[in-house]
Amino acid sequence: MRILLVGEYSRLHNSLKEGLTALGHEVTLVGSGDGFKKFPVDITLERGYTSGWKKKLKLSILKLAGIDISEKSLHNHFTKLKPQLSGYDVVQLINESSFNTTPSLELEIAKYLKAHNKKLFLLSCGTDHISVTHAFTDELPYTIATPYMEGKLTKTSFAPALKYLAPAYKKLHTALYKLVDGVIATDLDYHFPLKIHRLYKGLIPNPINIDKIPKQEIAFTYPITIFHGINRNNYYKKGNDLFEQALAIINKKYNEKVNIITTENLPYDEYITAYNKAHIVLDQVYAHDQGYNALESMAKGKVVFTGAGPHFKAQYQLDKTVAIDATPDVNEIVANLEKLIASPALLEEISENAHHFIKTHHHYTKVAQQYLKTWQAT
Repeated sequence: MRILLVGEYSRLHNSLKEGLTALGHEVTLVGSGDGFKKFPVDITLERGYTSGWKKKLKLSILKLAGIDISEKSLHNHFTKLKPQLSGYDVVQLINESSFNTTPSLELEIAKYLKAHNKKLFLLSCGTDHISVTHAFTDELPYTIATPYMEGKLTKTSFAPALKYLAPAYKKLHTALYKLVDGVIATDLDYHFPLKIHRLYKGLIPNPINIDKIPKQEIAFTYPITIFHGINRNNYYKKGNDLFEQALAIINKKYNEKVNIITTENLPYDEYITAYNKAHIVLDQVYAHDQGYNALESMAKGKVVFTGAGPHFKAQYQLDKTVAIDATPDVNEIVANLEKLIASPALLEEISENAHHFIKTHHHYTKVAQQYLKTWQAT
């Protein structure tokens, strides 16, 4: 099959491409690299004017003339690339806003892709209209909207998620759901909002290329190294404030037994290098499944604090601990860290469980086969 993967988010499409390619399919990835993470793509399609003096120029023109030159630049680039975006058996959009541009241009691109290729699928991966709408319901005890509802985030700082509730994005959502052949969730946080939707094709776990991320053999001895990687743009959304409070307590009580590493906004390659020596990785709080950082850490045998509660355990029918469920409770985070610090043997056991879990449920070629089965059945 010829497959076009559109957009990138936390290396999902890169890993999927590697799995599909290993199975003998021809895959092209088009996107902008997911911001500062700079993931590789085959065809670069960028908005432009996003930093430095060019961003200032864009904002000035937007204010004076009401024209977004970033959108114009992306539109012109897209027009030139149209021949390279045609003739595929399957096209998959990473998100309802794959290029982080205006809803009207997102829809124009999607319509072209639908008209000039055989099938068009959409991932629910990252925030979108249906997941953000669901986040404000009470089906789950906490969601990405919890810190906003608790007053930790202003409307401006939560705007990247709130925008999906605006009329223009609701209209985009409705139009895309009329256009695509199916919608796929990448983890439980996106599964719950979709589970009864007629277009929903089910949850397919995130693919992890364990050949590129081998398990690391590190000694489970003191000091226990705890890694906390902060993405400042998502500081409260990920619960980094709660992790920092917990780490302050741990550092004070166990200073001689722990080594704490904190980083901010690292590109992907630097990020994975930074946590290589860690025993424990603090990932995120307001989730009920694992995102990419957590999964890749687990593949390396790290003990990860992330979404790993009762819904997750039921989904995968787990009778062993593969990750630590990180709830929005500082005292609980501290208590779980203390248990691990007190027992390096427990750390080692969970490390083995985590690596085995990734091989069983997230292996990139196994996941690629699930995508192929879903695409072909539709």
